[in-house]
Amino acid sequence: MEKKPWKSYAFFILFNLVVSGLVSWATSGAMESYEAVKKSSLTPPSFIFPIVWTVLYTLMGISAAIIYQSESPYKKRALTIYFIQLVVNFLWSFLFFNLQMYGLSFFWLLFLLALIILMIITFWQVNRTAALLQIPYLIWVYFDGYLAYSIWQLN
Repeated sequence: MEKKPWKSYAFFILFNLVVSGLVSWATSGAMESYEAVKKSSLTPPSFIFPIVWTVLYTLMGISAAIIYQSESPYKKRALTIYFIQLVVNFLWSFLFFNLQMYGLSFFWLLFLLALIILMIITFWQVNRTAALLQIPYLIWVYFDGYLAYSIWQLN
């Protein structure tokens, strides 16, 4: 039977974009409250966030597909960490936007950053390209940490 690697890429990219869409849909009612809070002067315009997250979720999907297709003994552990960090990322949005728990969401984001770093380390053991594709995600979440901390402190 012929392997079709494009199917794993399509699956993981689509899966991530569905997760992103669910987050967007589930937090859409809280955007009015978010617009009203005091923010850092470095906060990008609101239209930037969905663009950046679409790119990041796409890179994450490509990266996960690379890991999925590997024959590495670390593959299962890498994908487990991947899915755990995706759930933690998903839940952060509810803490921050819907529940407006800015302090807790900042510490939750630190937990997410630790998981992303662990994921990158584990991906590196499987495939270096897959690990490197996660670097923009790490940088963006680090920046999000600064923004979340600023909102927590300013409000």
